[in-house]
Amino acid sequence: MSESTSAPPAAALAGLLAVAGVAHFVAPKPFDAMVPRMLPGRPRTWTYLSGAAELTVAAALAHPRTRRTGGRLAAGLFLAVLPANVQMALDWHDRSPVLRAAAWCRVPLQAPLVVRSLRIARG
Repeated sequence: MSESTSAPPAAALAGLLAVAGVAHFVAPKPFDAMVPRMLPGRPRTWTYLSGAAELTVAAALAHPRTRRTGGRLAAGLFLAVLPANVQMALDWHDRSPVLRAAAWCRVPLQAPLVVRSLRIARG
């Protein structure tokens, strides 16, 4: 994939990460609830750190000079937040069937995000 053909997928992924990153700061409470309880410290700290990481990776993906590194970082980020997605799905056992299904669907959706990120990283 050349730089010009990697630009649209990178821009789309950067947009997704930027929106998610901003959401961590604008509406942090739902993200706090997803933080695995085994992590030390306050959930809000992890919410803000993950939001900052998403914004940083989005910026790296958006710029051609850092796009390959951004792709590798995005793959790592998607793997790192996988436990939070599992935690959310487990915690939502008492929600409606639709919300439970949506929560569990997030878990396997990490795989195509990792694959897309690695493709961008390969350039």
